[in-house]
Amino acid sequence: MTRWALQRYTTAEIWVRAQADRATTRLSARLSARTDRGQTSFEYLGIAVVIAVIIGVLATTSIGDAIQKAILKAIRKISGGGK
Repeated sequence: MTRWALQRYTTAEIWVRAQADRATTRLSARLSARTDRGQTSFEYLGIAVVIAVIIGVLATTSIGDAIQKAILKAIRKISGGGK
């Protein structure tokens, strides 16, 4: 192989590797962005389910009545409506 051909071959190989590295970087960035897509929706759904369970427990047990009485008592104290 002549020196000119060897230089051309080396230059071409470097260019191909650089293009492959860029393509790999772009592809991995796209794939990582896809995995996060919609994550917030699931987090909001989880929060809504937890809140619904808490409300259900408070509504169906005597704990809910005790909490309601304590809140109303605090509101009356703040507003000056008595005990």
